[in-house]
Amino acid sequence: MFEFPRWKVWAVTLLILFGILLAVPSLMSESQAKKLPGFFPSARISLGLDLAGGSHLLLEADARDADKQRLAAMEEQVVTNLRRETPRIDIGDVSTAGGRLSFMVRSPAQFDAAFERMRTLTQPVGLTGSRDWDVRRADSSTIVMTPTADGNARALKEAMTVARDVVRRRIDPSGTKEITVINQGANRILVQVPGVEDPEALKRLIGQTARLEFKLVDQTADPAQMAEGRAPPGSQILPMVDGGVIAVKRRVMVSGDQLVDAKQSFDQDGRPVVSITFNSAGAKRFGRATQENVNKPFAIILDDRVLSAPNINEPILGGQAQIMGNFTVESANALAISLASGKLPVKLIPVEERTVSADLGKDSIEKGAIAAIVATLVVVIFMIVTYGRFGVYATIALIVNALLILGIMAVFNATLTLPGIAGFVLTIGAAVDANVLINERIREELRRGRRVLDALETGYKEASTAIFDANITNTIAAALMFYFGSGPIRGFAVVLLIGIVTSVFTAVNLTRMMVALWVKSKRPRALTI
Repeated sequence: MFEFPRWKVWAVTLLILFGILLAVPSLMSESQAKKLPGFFPSARISLGLDLAGGSHLLLEADARDADKQRLAAMEEQVVTNLRRETPRIDIGDVSTAGGRLSFMVRSPAQFDAAFERMRTLTQPVGLTGSRDWDVRRADSSTIVMTPTADGNARALKEAMTVARDVVRRRIDPSGTKEITVINQGANRILVQVPGVEDPEALKRLIGQTARLEFKLVDQTADPAQMAEGRAPPGSQILPMVDGGVIAVKRRVMVSGDQLVDAKQSFDQDGRPVVSITFNSAGAKRFGRATQENVNKPFAIILDDRVLSAPNINEPILGGQAQIMGNFTVESANALAISLASGKLPVKLIPVEERTVSADLGKDSIEKGAIAAIVATLVVVIFMIVTYGRFGVYATIALIVNALLILGIMAVFNATLTLPGIAGFVLTIGAAVDANVLINERIREELRRGRRVLDALETGYKEASTAIFDANITNTIAAALMFYFGSGPIRGFAVVLLIGIVTSVFTAVNLTRMMVALWVKSKRPRALTI
């Protein structure tokens, strides 16, 4: 029998009312939305850069920082390969003077083996015939490794690709704000963020490299030599956040590359800190480093500045630690976001910044609204003329569908751009497809001579299979656009995905509920559809 249980009526009704409630703030101006009663949600749909303007930044890679990081990475590989691999090769301190690596092999008998190992650390660069590092013998005991121009160019290209993704994650972790982050040339990244008219705040979020390192403090350093900028061999002098300088070992105990989570929290005294969690490899390395250096101070270094240098009172096991410093809640939260999104492989310097006014703005919003209204009216007229009462039900479902789309977009803090408006209009036009299938199937069953209730039951049941099949293919296409696309394409996909879900819900469940309640109330003996 064609019926709709009371609990389903309440569930569908409450769900729709809640969705409409979510949409209300987005249908009003910001000033009007602030006057709404407290039980209304505060989330609103943001407008994209093409509709409401925003911030524009052009970032350029610091070539010297990129070279420095490349040297540091290779130094770590050299030390790991020679001193920790089997058989161990005894070498002196590794020097990075002059933008190249040089070190002495203590045993002449191991020199050739060390040289061959260094050759295996280099890689060919494309089809150029050159390698990313040039390895040569300076004398009978010294090996020198020099980065090549081709190697530097490839490393910078890879770093800029990673940097682009890190910048995107920092600004838009959920992927719904429709920001623009693209590479320009070999060493620049263009960033456009809708609705943000404070480039300074954006720079602070993006500009932090978030290169986190834990290093041992060099307690043998002479304060007089430190004041002159000289550090013992194997160490370096770094500034402290609260003033002064400190000497630390160049070797990194653990780095931020091995983090899996970072969040703002409070220590036992109620001071803001950043709680971090390492992956399994990082936890093992951090635990071993603290076990081997109990009662020694270690420095927590962020972007070559020492946040603090606490003493290791006991081994820190379990892969969790806290970063302490003179944080506020806001600064600790910003640092947590930067660490969680990953470190920038190269320092980015703003070379151009401005606030962008809407290039389409009010005119585009008005035209988009007109297009949506016209599309809706045409569909409404067609449905009512063609299907009568059932067309009215489809119209109600269409309006509810539009409000649900707005409500869900507001919850996810999605940004609406001109392509998003196009997706919205497309969804409105396609939303009645399901009702057309249902109504035509009911007509067909009536022509076969079925009774009213049987025709309704069969129409909804049989049409549902085709509806779900058709929308699954649409969902796959929209999901692929969202995953592989960016900017306007992703915005279009977001609206389309939400519209598919809401249109199926309203077309199948809402209209069935209205028809079931009408049938229960009037008990018609014949249908005109």
